[in-house]
Amino acid sequence: MKPKEHFHGSDLEEIEQVYGIKKEDIISFSANVNPLGVSFRLRDTLTKHIDAITTYPDREYTSLRKCIAGYVHTDYRNIIVGNGSTELISLFIQITHPAKALIVGPTYSEYEREVSMGGGRSHYFSLTEAGEFELDTASLTEELSHNVDLLILCNPNNPTSSVIKRGQMREILDYCKRKSITVLVDETYVEFTEDPEEVTAVPLTEFYNNIIILRGISKFFAAPGLRLGYAVCGNHDLQKEINQKKNPWSINSLAAVAGEIMFTDQEYIARTRDLICSQRRYVCEQLDAHPNFKTFHAHANFVLVKILNDHFTSGDVFDAAIRQNLMVRDCSTFPFLNNKYFRLCFMMPEQNEKLLKVLFDLASLSQ
Repeated sequence: MKPKEHFHGSDLEEIEQVYGIKKEDIISFSANVNPLGVSFRLRDTLTKHIDAITTYPDREYTSLRKCIAGYVHTDYRNIIVGNGSTELISLFIQITHPAKALIVGPTYSEYEREVSMGGGRSHYFSLTEAGEFELDTASLTEELSHNVDLLILCNPNNPTSSVIKRGQMREILDYCKRKSITVLVDETYVEFTEDPEEVTAVPLTEFYNNIIILRGISKFFAAPGLRLGYAVCGNHDLQKEINQKKNPWSINSLAAVAGEIMFTDQEYIARTRDLICSQRRYVCEQLDAHPNFKTFHAHANFVLVKILNDHFTSGDVFDAAIRQNLMVRDCSTFPFLNNKYFRLCFMMPEQNEKLLKVLFDLASLSQ
């Protein structure tokens, strides 16, 4: 049996039906979620705060915003919180009404969907394999000259795991400022990078009013079910509009308390970075040493892999892995990629070893 369709990291129920595998038994290398699970401190202490649900949250979420501000090193007045980063993307698009957005891709499809729902058009600026999927600023600015009013960047980018460092981001913001272009930066994966301070654009929000940065807790803090997202923005007029349009109490009391606990769990944060950095280095070295695979420089908690063997595809990789209860992301549905690309995130060492064996066995059988 071959896969009947392409699956997203959250499609475990569908995979359960197609392959007859219990979703609880699937190890997802596709969801890009921290393999350590939720914050250690949160697991130990959240039940002690259960009484929080007996009252409405603070309408301004001041304590939570101050906690987030301390975590990202900015003024709490630059923080907007929302029901996941998806709510904040929607609100931002509704307010700015971009007629023409330029999206750097291949990347997350939700950006294009939100622009379309807001009545705008999306165009893509392609990161290329020839350029190792790194962003060429000169080529980007040339494309931005064509009546663009919104630039969307995912940094680190999904699925390429490439980054734009702060100096390069400053060049982009300078150009966009001259052209009255707003820049939306999704930093969902920035905390997984080896040195987040080299990559994050948060410090630039103090100097530029044409940038808004989105983050959440779904991936690094492994808590997608809490639906807690936040934005960093130094443009207080834009902040005010977003807060006016946002539903009151969009984050429940328990999620707000959980956020404060997670953002201060230094042991969890340090262990996550140590684990991801060591496994990123090891897994990429193993794949690059094999003649059938090529990895592209990975900065996030996942890597884009190209198959160099003509005898199997990303669909075959998905199928071979899922039969061992391991789920990778077939990247053939991303713009500018094809059925020779797949993505995997870094899990616990023994799980990574199991997936590497599946990949190498498939390559051997395909010679």
